[in-house]
Amino acid sequence: MKINIKYAGPESSSWLKVRDIHVTEAVINKKIKDKEILIAHTESDTIGWLRYGYFWDNIPFVNMLFIEKQYRRKGAGKKLMHFWESEMKKRKHEQVMTSTLSNEKAQHFYRKLGYKDAGSLLLPNEPLEIFFIKGLNN
Repeated sequence: MKINIKYAGPESSSWLKVRDIHVTEAVINKKIKDKEILIAHTESDTIGWLRYGYFWDNIPFVNMLFIEKQYRRKGAGKKLMHFWESEMKKRKHEQVMTSTLSNEKAQHFYRKLGYKDAGSLLLPNEPLEIFFIKGLNN
């Protein structure tokens, strides 16, 4: 299966607003305008997205990586992450970050991609949030 990555455009807004339930439509539209959402697609389907922002306003930080269930474990998440890392390196960023809950399998995915544990946060009534960092000069 060939997976392509592109920046989300206005045509992606309605698809994203149904799926990315963690942010408002206004946030989705602003992130599309600011080129802070990447879309993974095959020839026939949109299969996932990566949405990012900035930690401390200067370190690129993946806020959401999601692949539709039937397309998981086929390389789409890895391809999205590598594309994003490459784009961040082109923009002269030296490191990138993300996080995941301690009860999610994603922590193993990020470690396989070379992300290192960088600390954690414990909020009331939530599992531990693990933060990861990766240098881009490797």
